[in-house]
Amino acid sequence: MPSRGLLTIPDVCAELGVSRSTFYDWRAKRKAPPCVKLPNGDLRIRRTELDRWLTSLEDAA
Repeated sequence: MPSRGLLTIPDVCAELGVSRSTFYDWRAKRKAPPCVKLPNGDLRIRRTELDRWLTSLEDAA
């Protein structure tokens, strides 16, 4: 269960229906939702940021 609204990369990929490599391609192109880098190097995405990012894609479509 995500802590304090933080999602793992696998959580986000499953929700969006994309592969991990696709997510990292988007991240490299700065087209992914903003991430939080934890001290151990793991990435997390805030639920609020994912929702905001998805809304911005709707507006652009």
